[in-house]
Amino acid sequence: MSRNVPFLFRYALLACLVGSSHPAPASAEDSIENRYLSNVRQVTEGFVRAGEGYFSPDQRTIIYQAVASDYPFYQIYTQPLEGGRPKRVSTGRGRTTCSFFSTDGRRILFASSHLDPNLDATEDEERRKQADDVKTGRRRRYDWAFDPYMDIFEADLDGGHLRPLTDTFGYDAEGAFSPDGRLIAFCSDRDGDPDLYVMNADGSGVRQLTDSPGYDGGPFISPDGRWVVFRSDRKRKEMLQIHVIGIDGRNDVALTDNVGVNWAPYWHPTQPYIIWAGADHSDPTQRPNYDLWLLKYKVDEGRLAPDGPVLRVTDHATADVLPVFSPDGKKLMWTSNRTADHSSQLWIGDFKLPG
Repeated sequence: MSRNVPFLFRYALLACLVGSSHPAPASAEDSIENRYLSNVRQVTEGFVRAGEGYFSPDQRTIIYQAVASDYPFYQIYTQPLEGGRPKRVSTGRGRTTCSFFSTDGRRILFASSHLDPNLDATEDEERRKQADDVKTGRRRRYDWAFDPYMDIFEADLDGGHLRPLTDTFGYDAEGAFSPDGRLIAFCSDRDGDPDLYVMNADGSGVRQLTDSPGYDGGPFISPDGRWVVFRSDRKRKEMLQIHVIGIDGRNDVALTDNVGVNWAPYWHPTQPYIIWAGADHSDPTQRPNYDLWLLKYKVDEGRLAPDGPVLRVTDHATADVLPVFSPDGKKLMWTSNRTADHSSQLWIGDFKLPG
């Protein structure tokens, strides 16, 4: 009953979430990162892997997903950025993903399958697979299941008072609050195909934004509340492109059009820029490497459009994915396996826009 992410998308996730050996990065003097990033540092450790982090509104805390050594699936954690330790805020069972802070900083949002009636069997099967991998030395491709028991939940900052915001059978995840806190954009395959939806912050008023064949997911609402940025493979199977669509479901526009995988787009909070992760897959003889990319945009005659070339932000030899800006736009957090052990962890750097 589950639907899997396209192969090349899985390849991207394999590179960033599982880790592998890589050639040495370019010297600091030669790296393009110096144009945009400084004071780069690792902020999570001690997990098998961690990633997809987001800032609290006051920028003092982050929320993210991580796999600990004693459980096979991701769980959700919060962590103070200065001198704090991670705290698990999800239930401790089931697949969990796509966490986010409410705009007022009083609640958290995440997706979870902990109500799966077959959860014991699901966990046992994953433990068996992981034990077989250890025994055989095999490295499986990361394969995210569109779990039909995945729903979106909200909770207090410590995970208390957990309540579902969705209860329709099918995958409901990839949710995020609008900047004004009134709406949640999310992905659901409740109609048989992963599409974008919007609902009120209390779970009411669900309406569908996209209805095209293929995967539409990873939505975020723009700072002015007028647009939703997302990723889609509707043009070519297994190739993701960055799209924007009006909050009213009109004026769907592709911002990228290449032979590659472009995903995890995110809005700059104060300036007209969108950042995402991507890799070129046009040459089958080359190993794609995932870096961060930046695009300035404009709104012209009611449609959002590029306002300049796509700019490369990172050029490290390891994978850099899932970028997000801090609420003031001065910091960038992303997921990378540029760690010493090549595990996927969260990194933060001070960010400077071009020009």
